[in-house]
Amino acid sequence: MDPTDKYQLSEALCLATSKDEMYRFLVDLCTPAELRALSERWAVAKLLDEGELSYRDIREKTGVSTTTIGRVARFLKDEPHQGYRIILDRLKEH
Repeated sequence: MDPTDKYQLSEALCLATSKDEMYRFLVDLCTPAELRALSERWAVAKLLDEGELSYRDIREKTGVSTTTIGRVARFLKDEPHQGYRIILDRLKEH
């Protein structure tokens, strides 16, 4: 895959002008399993950001594996991209 493909996808995602448009684009773009995985990771990121639940509690609440929870936690805290953090902080502003 050409690295610019990822940036072109990012650009396409930014062109949605409503939640409905974004949802429709994601449904077309992703398989049901991919969309479910993305939704699960996002739910885990929000729960981790709240800081009130253990990994075990999050697993019980969401059904997501502790491996996935750990991966989301690592990206939330340690990875340089900070994509989760940017969007979580932006949501808090609204």
